[in-house]
Parts: sequence; C-alpha cells; structure tokens
Amino acid sequence: MQQIVLLLSPDKIMIKVLHTADAYGSHGLIGEAMKSMDRSKIMLTSKIWVQRGGIPEPERPDANIVVDRFRKELNTDYLDLVQVHLMTDGKWTDTWKKQMDIMSDLKAKGIIKAHGVSVHSLDAMQAALESPWVDVVHARINPYGIAMDKPEPQLVVDVINKLHASGKGVIGMKLIGAGQFSNDSEKIDNSLRFVLGLGSVDMMIVGFQESAQIDNYLDRVEKALKAKG
Repeated sequence: MQQIVLLLSPDKIMIKVLHTADAYGSHGLIGEAMKSMDRSKIMLTSKIWVQRGGIPEPERPDANIVVDRFRKELNTDYLDLVQVHLMTDGKWTDTWKKQMDIMSDLKAKGIIKAHGVSVHSLDAMQAALESPWVDVVHARINPYGIAMDKPEPQLVVDVINKLHASGKGVIGMKLIGAGQFSNDSEKIDNSLRFVLGLGSVDMMIVGFQESAQIDNYLDRVEKALKAKG
C-alpha cells in the first residue's frame, strides 16, 4: 500500500509532500527518489516508532539517533515534520516526554521543522489538543466511523475542529476506512466531500494499490473542491 498526500489550499490541491514512517520501511526508496528532486520544493515527513514491535529492530534509541538515521536514509539534511507514531494512551505526553524534549531540541537546531503525533484513540487526540508541544496531528476521519477513534464521527470532528482552531495542523487519514470501502465509489466521494467540508483538515492521506488510482483520486478531489465552491 502506497499513499497519496494531498496538501489542500482553499481552491486547489498542491502535491509537494512525501510522507513516510519508519514502520513503513520505505525510507530507502524515497531517499533514492530524492536524489533527483529539488529538496526546497518538497515537504518531507516521517514518523518515529517508539513502542515495542512494529518495526524489525528490537532497539528503540532516542529520537536524535533515529532522526539522524532517517536523514541518511532519506538523503536529506532536515525533515519538515517528524511525528510520534500511533499513540493510543491518553497519557502519551507523559510517557514519551523524554523523546518529545529531544525532538524539541532537534527543532531548535533546524534538523526538523515541526513535530507532532499520529493518534489512534480519542483520548490520545485530546491529549494532543492539550499539549503545546504538538504542532501537527494525524487523525482518523471519515463520515462512517470506520477505522476511527470513535464510531460516532461527530465526536472526532469536535476535537479535530478544536485542534485546527488552536493553530495545530491536522492531517486526515483513514478517509476510505483503511480501505474497507475502497470499492464503493459513492462512499469514497461522500467521504472526500465530508472531510473537505469540515474546513479543519489541512492535509489528507489516501492509500492506493495501483498507480491508476492516483489520477482517479485527484479527479475525485478536484470535483469535490469545485462542488464545495
């Protein structure tokens, strides 16, 4: 599964983001592609896996060591965004404070431009809202409550709106229910219209399995944006 990243402006889509994570195992591929790209025109993001399991390596070194490896793998001097991956505990800001402090130091040095979190529970999302450390949040959102933090979408939307209003960036994920309605054209379009209509999601990530799906999703989003006016 690869991903399309759509960075949204009020009237158009801007695809200038390369999104990955340590757990995806794709740093090497992106690093090779970066050799032929203008780094100044790319927003490069990745995520640190701090928990047990999830990546082959049993060690969990501190964030500065991990980010240094990321930079080598991705063929870059800096990353635009680094996030703590897949937080579920409402107390994650206490549990991982040491790594957050290290990432703050990396940001101060310009090694990363922003830091944040990918959340997989409403409690973790609420903790992100309350934390001044969080610049950007990955949040699961679609109108059907599928593969989301709560089956009632409005509960999630309320927190997403507050995140956006507080000045934090919001990246919407699981728009297609982690692929559960990837073969339902009507639900895909409904989900895209729903998320775009919120006005509080700054970027969307959509998974795809075939390259032809890229143009398909771009066309869907363009139509949704035009309908939105």
